[in-house]
Amino acid sequence: MLDDDARDRLDRLEESVRSAVGRRRQHDDPFRGLYVSDEDVDELLDGTPPNPARWTPPPLRVDTVLGRFTERFGLDDLDVAVLIIAAAPDLDDRFERLYGFLHDDVSRRRASPGLAIELSGHAAADPAARAAVSASGRLAAQRLLIVEDVDRPFLTRSLRVPDRVLDHLLGRDWPDPGLLDVARPVTGRRGDDADAIERALRADVDLIYARQASDFGATGLYATALRQADRGAPVCVDLRAVPLDRQQYLAELADREARLIDGGLVVVGFDELDRTVQLAVSRSVAPTMLVGALPFDPASSHRTPLRIDIDAPSAAEQHAGWSHALAGAAVEPPSAFRLGPGQIVGAVAAATARAKADGTTLDTHHLLDGARSQNSAGLERLARRIVPSAGWTDIVLDTSTMRLLRQLTDRVAYRTRVLDEWSQRRGGGRGEGTVALFAGASGTGKTLAAEVIAGELGLDLYVIDLATVVDKYIGETEKNLERVFTEAEGVNAVLLFDEADALFGKRSDVSDARDRYANIEVAYLLQRMESFDGLGILTTNLKTSLDESFARRLSMTLDFPDPDERLRLDLWRRLATGIPLDADVDIEFCASNFELSGGNIRNIVVAAAYLGAPNGAVSMCDIIWATKLEYQKLGRLCLEREFGPYHHITGETYGARLLRSP
Repeated sequence: MLDDDARDRLDRLEESVRSAVGRRRQHDDPFRGLYVSDEDVDELLDGTPPNPARWTPPPLRVDTVLGRFTERFGLDDLDVAVLIIAAAPDLDDRFERLYGFLHDDVSRRRASPGLAIELSGHAAADPAARAAVSASGRLAAQRLLIVEDVDRPFLTRSLRVPDRVLDHLLGRDWPDPGLLDVARPVTGRRGDDADAIERALRADVDLIYARQASDFGATGLYATALRQADRGAPVCVDLRAVPLDRQQYLAELADREARLIDGGLVVVGFDELDRTVQLAVSRSVAPTMLVGALPFDPASSHRTPLRIDIDAPSAAEQHAGWSHALAGAAVEPPSAFRLGPGQIVGAVAAATARAKADGTTLDTHHLLDGARSQNSAGLERLARRIVPSAGWTDIVLDTSTMRLLRQLTDRVAYRTRVLDEWSQRRGGGRGEGTVALFAGASGTGKTLAAEVIAGELGLDLYVIDLATVVDKYIGETEKNLERVFTEAEGVNAVLLFDEADALFGKRSDVSDARDRYANIEVAYLLQRMESFDGLGILTTNLKTSLDESFARRLSMTLDFPDPDERLRLDLWRRLATGIPLDADVDIEFCASNFELSGGNIRNIVVAAAYLGAPNGAVSMCDIIWATKLEYQKLGRLCLEREFGPYHHITGETYGARLLRSP
């Protein structure tokens, strides 16, 4: 329903229309609008246009919808007059036929620029009036007026007010349907940053750049600050998935929406938008927060914003967020995840849906699955994702190494308590991530140990694919690694650099350009690890090949020795679990005589299983022959002192028996 101010102006418009109709009726032609008579032509050529009456409505009141609307968009009386004239056919159907009569064309039932200028009491050549009804005028630039039929002459084009603006003037503030595909929900978050943003808003600081490594709740802080500053809720949009030719249009719609509700605008993923769109967004008139993962680029904005860094929510904030989202459910939330308020809500929603699909009540397993679902997919373009399936019972290591693995797991699980609650977080831009080195021969369980840790923490494991990182062109490897580190810090996961000596090798004396750039690459890695804030594991078979400077940057170093006889026996038994074995199989003999790593033992067990599958069970001969094949891969000889009474099985005569006729 229109307020009094808008109704007064609609009544004033009706008077102007009456006057214009009176001027048209001087011709008293029953066929007006269907043809142009000779007399009309003569008058058009010889006559002078009448002097229309000026639009003189009463002053707007600041406590009405139209008054507040005019103030927010910086409109003057002429703009308001044009807006009411253009909106009249949508507010009162009488104006459709009246406009058709005034246009001398019954098919044209919307206001034209010429008619709007006349009804507002201006001459057709008045520059200010023409600017008000043009496609580049204040109304059209703010998406309050649409100028249609632009191929027609200027004065006979068509003017239309968008439905969203009409709804607002009628007191119905429904969200703009044009923004549904890019709108993002906002969950409130409190904190010192919200108070700082509130103070900035009250001091008319209307552009803020918030940097956050993940969705740590920058939009929630802004929502809280707007509410504390007595403003409306923020309009949050993500334009990254929208085609480039629509991004700027949708940004303008979002700006209009924010001003209609007297709120603020939030643009997430700002640093990933095209430069032209960034510049357009930075010109927004509504109080705006730009959110990105990278440092602010001054060239992306016409104005200088207030820059703030959004840290991960504290342990207390996360606990409160989980408690609120779980709504009293007796489930222990995962402690290793760093999630923002919106991510926590999403995690609980995903976990609840999974529990319903399983037909069970919500439990910790569901919460871990829901928390993992909040990870960005960006890292999967640069690394191979592994959902951990191994646990502590699947790994066989000596007591000392197992103890260190447990300590490493606790270091990640309780990092929030130590860094935040016990105030051990450092400054100076240094990261507080955990970086561990797993060193040992191939097959000793380094990768499996990383999977076990990830599984214990409920995190995914991402294995860096060197093929997507290393580049022959100078500087490209560093860029690829920067993308890896940046994405990893925004993902709750374990980052595994397998065969790390390929990247983290020693720096050498410079003898040519290749040495120089190789040293630069290693130096970059040293610096980047210093600021890394996630969980990274490096594995290597050649510990001595790593640059000595990495030692200081490592949280822990774990050596994975070759298993002794006791561990080998445990490995043989565990790996053979579930496989039917003949009575002649001597596991103790294999563990005692074959000095192999866990990876080699697994290869032998799997090969023996395939050899025994046609017979329904695995025999000792199958195991010995599989061991011979593994020795050949390792370049080792099948010595009689190792194979003992089974040495004859390694001969070709026995091998020929394995060949089955088709």
